This record gives sequence, structure tokens and C-alpha cells, in this order.
Amino acid sequence: MTSAIPDIPVVLLPGTGSDETFVRSVFTGPLALVGARLIAPPPPPGAALADGYLEELDRLARVHGSLIVGGISFGAHLAAEWAVANPGRCEGLVCALPAWHGEPGSAAAAVAARASADLVASQGVDGALAAVAAGSPGWLVDELSRAWRRQGNELVAGLRVAAERRAPSLAELATVAVPAGIGGCAGDLVHPVAVAREWAGALPKGRLEVVELAGFGRDREVLGRASLVGFLKGRFGRAEGGTW
Repeated sequence: MTSAIPDIPVVLLPGTGSDETFVRSVFTGPLALVGARLIAPPPPPGAALADGYLEELDRLARVHGSLIVGGISFGAHLAAEWAVANPGRCEGLVCALPAWHGEPGSAAAAVAARASADLVASQGVDGALAAVAAGSPGWLVDELSRAWRRQGNELVAGLRVAAERRAPSLAELATVAVPAGIGGCAGDLVHPVAVAREWAGALPKGRLEVVELAGFGRDREVLGRASLVGFLKGRFGRAEGGTW
């Protein structure tokens, strides 16, 4: 198969409290369809979450020369942060569900991460999961159960790091002149489509594709496909799409 993506790795990072297993469930199939190589690093522990991921991107860029980077939610923020700082080593962005730009402030995802950290700190992982399960869809509870238990005692520190870390500003995103696919999810109040639209509008070659929350619940790959289609449209100069 001839790849529709340059023959360099696509390195994708998970969101807050998540892990590379979830990244693979979203992106492995879509990337395989276009002959792309996925690298999904595991989350660095606790307080090293953000800096550890940026160091891993630096290491992979030294090995491979250049990278396409991206991720989900906080992982998308870190990938874009790295892209802003490494214009000669980033060949593209594939980002899903960005949650804010600039300072986190009262962004819903930052508030949720702080609340989750407090809940885990006071009730432990099992108690926090029981509370989350009361108002969350089953697939999300399953994902959090695996990822949160895996991170164990490091989880609270990682959640706090993510909740307080600044994302690239719109002005900084405007300096990233590479193809950029941004996947948004209609109905996701923690990751508003309005933020994804602002990211796509700021990026010179950004393209937004939107999925429905119900569709994402049934099929994780729908978000990966949308983000990847946005990247390909940015690469080949095609217009923004609609809702999947």
C-alpha cells in the first residue's frame, strides 16, 4: 500500500488519566488504512506526565528525524506545544478533543481533572470510580477503571499537572504551518466543539471534522477517522468537512 501520510511515525499521546491502550483503540485502525506507523508511548508517572512526554517526543525525533504528532485532549495539548517549539521536526498534527487554549482557567476539562484528583485523593481509586460510574456511560467507566488502576498512586499528581498546564495560545498555534487535523465531538461538554473549531481556525492548515458523541460511544475509531481525515484535507488543501 502507498501511504497517504509521509513515511514517518505518527506519535499520539493520551488524555488526562488515560493511557496508550485507549489511543490505540481510537487510531490504530484508521492509521493502518493509510499505511501509517503509530507510536503510542505509555504515560510517564505522576508529576512527570507532561515533561516526560515532551522528552519522549524529543527522543523519538532524534531517532526518526521528524514526526507527525498529536493525541487526545491533554495529549493533543502537549503535542501542539511540542510542535510550536519544534517547527523543523514536526510534519503534522493529528489532534482530537482539545479542551482549551492558553491558560486552563475554568475550562471544563481542567475543572473535571481537579475534581477527579480531589476525589481520588479523598476516596481512593475504587471510591472515585464508583462515584464516576453513577453518571458516566459504561464504556467510559471501563476505560477509566483500567487506566486509573494502572496508574495507581501516581494518578493524582498526573491529574493535577494536566489541570494546571497551559496549552498553546491561538497565536502560537498560528505559527504551526503544517497539515493539522482536529477532531471534535458534538455533545461532549468537557471538550467543547467550539474549542476544536478555534484550534482549527488558528492553525494555517487546520481542518476540523466533527463526530457525534453517540457514534463515538459505539465505535472509538470514528474519532480517529475524523481527525485523520482532517489531517489529510489539510495536507491536500481540501475544505473543512461536516459532522460524522
